[in-house]
Amino acid sequence: MKERGEETKKTDDRVEALDRELSRMGIRIRDSDDRKVRDEVFDDVTLYALYKLAKKKVISAVGGSISTGKEANVFFAEQGEGEDCVIKVYRIRTGNFNAMSDYILGDPRFSNIRKTKKDIIFAWTKKEYSNLSRALEAGLPVPEPIAFDRNILIMGFLGEDGVPYPQLRLDPPDDPENAYAEVLDLITRLYQKAKLVHGDLSEYNILSGGGRLWLIDVGQAVTPDHPSAHRFLFRDIQNINRYFGSRCKTLDEHEILRGIVGEDFFTP
Repeated sequence: MKERGEETKKTDDRVEALDRELSRMGIRIRDSDDRKVRDEVFDDVTLYALYKLAKKKVISAVGGSISTGKEANVFFAEQGEGEDCVIKVYRIRTGNFNAMSDYILGDPRFSNIRKTKKDIIFAWTKKEYSNLSRALEAGLPVPEPIAFDRNILIMGFLGEDGVPYPQLRLDPPDDPENAYAEVLDLITRLYQKAKLVHGDLSEYNILSGGGRLWLIDVGQAVTPDHPSAHRFLFRDIQNINRYFGSRCKTLDEHEILRGIVGEDFFTP
């Protein structure tokens, strides 16, 4: 018990030292007074990654919370001369890394990672950065990937005048037929041009703003050669049809899949 207490004190000392160093650099975590946020999100590993990003001048300030998801918290931030961005922090202590492993371990891009919780979360962060880069290069509307370190991802801010664009579930489209066609086009372009399947697409991770729809939360997105890629793709289609089914006429799910992957996929 004494050894455990000493180890806890050492960790607390490291956290306090990193806090002081970040404060000296002019960076204060606005939610740091919330003990629950401190314990679950800003542990010593996360603070060290934040310190490295601040030292490289990737970020200049950290603001309040934007959202809390199953595995990550998203915060307002600034870079350079006060340009808006966001920080996504994957929680090491409370993140569901078992769910992550289904997407990571079958991805040939990450076949050599170790299966420890920390390694999977670090790989997931790198994976989301890589997926955003591929999607952006293919012309998809996604947040701009700026930098990553360990379990922290820095992305461009999607919103106007400091207000984030809302999720599609909170801002239903005025013209659901056009929105449905736009989402199907995004799924198709993501597969055919970026060579990715979102894998968890729903009204929760599509934003509406600036006259268009945006894809977010692409950490779990896989390449078509992932063993479960087409099962994930069909599930994405089902989720979108479920959301739009009460709002407009939807297409047959199997026909949508055929139109995306091509007839050759179904040829023995």
